[in-house]
This record gives sequence, structure tokens and C-alpha cells, in this order.
Amino acid sequence: MPWGDLFRNRDYVAFWSGVVLSQIGTRATVAASLYQVYALSGSIAATGLVGAAQVAALLTLSPLGGVLADRWDRRRLLQAAQLTAMAVAIGLALLTLYGHVRVWHIVVATLLTSAAATFDQPCRQALIPALVPRPMLPAAIALLNPSRELAVLSGPAIGGLLIAVGGPGLVYLLDAVTYLVLVGALAVLRIAPMPRSDTPAASVLASMREGVRYVRHRPLIWSLCGLDLVLSVLGAYRVLLPALAERLGFGPTGYGLLASAPSLGALAATYGIVRLVMASHRLGRALLLAMIGYGLTAIVFVQVAVVPVAIGAALLLGAFDATATTIRHSAVQLATPDALRGRVQSLYQITSRGGPALGDVVVGAAATLLGPVLALSCGAAIPALVAAALLTRPNRVRDYAGIADQPVEREVARPD
Repeated sequence: MPWGDLFRNRDYVAFWSGVVLSQIGTRATVAASLYQVYALSGSIAATGLVGAAQVAALLTLSPLGGVLADRWDRRRLLQAAQLTAMAVAIGLALLTLYGHVRVWHIVVATLLTSAAATFDQPCRQALIPALVPRPMLPAAIALLNPSRELAVLSGPAIGGLLIAVGGPGLVYLLDAVTYLVLVGALAVLRIAPMPRSDTPAASVLASMREGVRYVRHRPLIWSLCGLDLVLSVLGAYRVLLPALAERLGFGPTGYGLLASAPSLGALAATYGIVRLVMASHRLGRALLLAMIGYGLTAIVFVQVAVVPVAIGAALLLGAFDATATTIRHSAVQLATPDALRGRVQSLYQITSRGGPALGDVVVGAAATLLGPVLALSCGAAIPALVAAALLTRPNRVRDYAGIADQPVEREVARPD
């Protein structure tokens, strides 16, 4: 197992620890922002502006974030993004603690923090190959993915405790501290200079086009993006959790358990996922089987009215989702040369981060028309059927073999 090698890597451990703490702070702040907007406005529609601000920043700034990640020093850019978000968190904390905060302050703060994150995320992903040897890359990515689930579990809980103690202002101060911790962790990393695929004189638009061309000429990458989008949009279940919890007779505590179960399932599956991505030469098939498992489990989850079965299905949803996500992320990383890594990651995050937000809208609207059971049953069946169809015949996704299938690529995007 690669655990020992990873945790003996000082640079990776420092980076991993900083990322985990930063994500916990971010999740706590998101929970506090939603709570505070609703407390100030009493409006669910106003609360939805928090998510709208996140999506707006993601869609408009992701391509630029990828270009800068490939042009500038990634460590410095990531530190700048963290310091920007820290300044926003401190400002929001002061407005809250002194009683001057308004809903628009929180929405603007969310927009600015999300804008910083669009530069942050490509850099985070692009730094990983600089920290570990190439054969260790799938395991390093597999270990970073559960940190998100850990943050989903612990961030809102910590935020709730701090709100109870001193209000949302304390949560924002905690978030500022976690940003500073990651800035410090980045300062001690030993990273070799990165290669560059274009000159600084090249226009930003030309650099964006180069990244798009590269993805367009790599069927595996855009196929994985498409599968990610299909699964996250049509299989979005979190937006239905309040209604499903009500049907099961859950109170707030039961709802919290139901909402956290997928993250628990993902964490529990981490050991097996790392073994899979490091040892298997049939990762394409494993990805498609995970998609089928996710779709079928989502149908059971939304159809069943028995509490233990619902909790078990939620745990499996998290495990299948984590498996598919890890395989996709590692495949995209391995298929991308370092000089283009930021731009490719920025394009990929539009689907990986934007898909779930779009899924909440699509499945939520479908549930309004059809009811939650039929909406998710029909939606989740589609990615399962797509994956099953891909399993029946040779194709790039099904035949993907993992690291052995991805030689180090040194070329940049081919001209049209």
C-alpha cells in the first residue's frame, strides 16, 4: 500500500493538511452564510442567492484561472487566492460582529470568495504532480478527495457550534485562520519550476483556446467530463433530502444523519479506492460499474421508505460517487502535460463543480413537476443506462487501464 510513502513525503503531508483545514473552514462558512442570510431575510429565495453567486463566479472565471495557473507560479497564485479569501472572511466577520452586516454583504462576500476559489482550484490540482512521483499520483489524488467529504461532515458541525457560541462572525474568523494555515503550508513546499507551453506575450484568449484544443483532441478527457456531467446533473439527490427525510419521518437530527451518510460512505471506501486506482488495470470498467451502482442505488434510495435501507443506500451512494470521482480525476491528471494542467483542470472543474449545482436546479424543477421519487428515479436511470451501454463495446472509457494507459505527454495542443 502507498500510504506509508505518501505520509513520508513532507511536502505532500504539508499540502494535504493545509487543504483539509482550508476546506473545513470553507464548508463552515458556507453553512454559516446560508444560516445568516435566512436569519436576516426569512426568505428561501434570498438564501438561494448564495449558491447563485458561487455558480456565477465559477462559470465566468474558471477559464481565466486555468490560464493564470499555467502562466504564473502556482504556489504564489494559490497563496494570493487564499489571502484574498482570508481578507473577505475578516471583513465579513467584522461586519457581523459589529452588527452592520446585510444580506448583500454576504452575497458579495460569497461571490468574491468563489472568484478566488476559481483561481485556487486549478492550482491545487495542478500542484499535486509536483509533490509526488508519477506512480504515486493516483493514490495522492485518491487521498485528497476524501478530505472534501471530511470537510462536508465536520465543517457545518463546527460552524453550528460556533454560531451557537458567538454567532456567524466566529465562523468567519475561523475560516480566515484556516486560509492563513494553508498559506504557511505552501511556503515550505519544495517545488521544481514548472515547464510552460506558451510565452507570457501570448494573449489570454489564445492561451484559453490552447487548453480547449488540447481537451478537444483528447477523447478520454472530454468523455470523462461528459460522464461527470450526466451523473452529477441527472443523479443529484441532495436537493431532495429534506423531502425524503420528511417522508421517512425524520426530525432535524435524522435529516442530518441522512445528509451526512454519503460522506461517511465515501470516507469508509477510501482504503479500497486507493488500492483500486493503484493496482487495477481495468479502471475504465470500474468507473462504469461505479456509475451503474450509483444510478441503481439512487433509485433504491428514493423509492424505499424503510429507514435502515435508506441509510444504507445513502452510504453506498457516497462510496460509488467517490470511486467514480477518483478515477476521473486521476485519469485527467495523468492525461495532461504539466504546462497545460491549470487550463485543463479549470475546464474540468466547470463540470465537476458546476454539475452538482446545475443538478440541484434540474432535479429540483423535475421534482416540482413529477414528485421527488419519479424525478430522481428517471434521472438516475439515465447515467446507469449510459454506463451500461459503454460497457458492451470497446471504447476509450471502458478500455482505460490507469497509469499504464497514460504515458507522460510532453506535447501541447495541436493547432487546428
